Amino acid sequence: MYQPLADKIRPKTLDDVVGQQHLLGKTGLLRRVIESGTIPNMIFYGPSGVGKTTVASIIAKQTERKLYHLNATTAGIADIKAIIDELDTFLAPNGALVYLDEIQYFNKKQQQSLLEFIETGKMTLIASTTENPYFYVYNAILSRSTVFEFKPIEVSDMQHAVERAFALAIGDKGTPVENGVTAYIAQAVGGDVRKALGAVELLVLGAGKDGVTLADAKQAAQRSNMRYDRDGDSHYDILSALQKSIRGSDPDAALHYLARLLEAGDMISAARRMLVIASEDIGLAYPQCAAIVKACVDSAFQLGLPEARIPLAEAVILMATAPKSNSAAAAIDAAVADVRAGKTGDIPAHIKDAHYGGAQKLGRGLTYQYPHAFPNHWVRQQYLPDQIKDAHYYDYGPNKTEQAAKAYWERVKGEK
Repeated sequence: MYQPLADKIRPKTLDDVVGQQHLLGKTGLLRRVIESGTIPNMIFYGPSGVGKTTVASIIAKQTERKLYHLNATTAGIADIKAIIDELDTFLAPNGALVYLDEIQYFNKKQQQSLLEFIETGKMTLIASTTENPYFYVYNAILSRSTVFEFKPIEVSDMQHAVERAFALAIGDKGTPVENGVTAYIAQAVGGDVRKALGAVELLVLGAGKDGVTLADAKQAAQRSNMRYDRDGDSHYDILSALQKSIRGSDPDAALHYLARLLEAGDMISAARRMLVIASEDIGLAYPQCAAIVKACVDSAFQLGLPEARIPLAEAVILMATAPKSNSAAAAIDAAVADVRAGKTGDIPAHIKDAHYGGAQKLGRGLTYQYPHAFPNHWVRQQYLPDQIKDAHYYDYGPNKTEQAAKAYWERVKGEK
């Protein structure tokens, strides 16, 4: 019977697991928990192909418990109840270890139904998810579980796994492997061991008279390093990294994250975030930046990919190298906070709308002073409601543009 390479090479002990040293190294917390023999309810969070299922299998073996593997995309509470019915039989003498894959696909009612089973202590739950559990797993489950984050496998660790996989897959066939193949696959699979093993198996099965070639490896592993889901963590992580790189004035990092978005075909998310950055992070330090970025975005959508990458790169480099100011964002946030706290009050009568019959009888606009009728187009008068007349939201940033504006108004208002 055919057995996938991933099953043949699956680790049997914690020492065989590739990567995850922060969890499974000699001093790793998860390793110490497993070796204690007392297994709490746990949530394994991380991308696919990094060892979550493998570690659950090792835990079951080391604690001599029967492992029940369910997938939340197809399983339901009835499947959990069927497991519970076996607990007091000879089928599961030491209790059950239930590995629930993709728990985020259980709805709130289903997740809450798990509580009655895990609180008795007869069933230990290890749930796994590729999505952030703090967004997708309900608090009742989270509060009774320990979250362990699994990371993508580092290239150096992945290379050892790929070498071992080739050795096992080739066996005594003597199929040659071209120099660079192992390193390429280790780099290209984006930290996913399962993808690496799949690529190795495919290459060995399809090896020609020249053996496994680098050209074949590039074809087998092409674009497989892209971890991207428009509704998932990676989507928001890349957008966050793009904005923080621009804010931190690192054009190289900003271009890298823009490239990842464009290679995933998500130009819309990149463009929207760039429009936000122009006002949120560059802001009044370089007010023209918003108009330039908007022009670059418009050009990108008129051109389409791949040419769209050029105006978008122009905008990213401009913002990353531009002076920065978040004074506008901080000012509106402070104003919104007051409004949400109920600090509003009645608008002063002299600046209320007076363009209708009867407005003067209501006292509207009677004492309003028209700024353009005064020197420098300014006159001192109250604009905020009485309740918050002394509120202050905007502070000039330390950049050249805002400091010039500050000096101008201090001179006009006689404040200096």
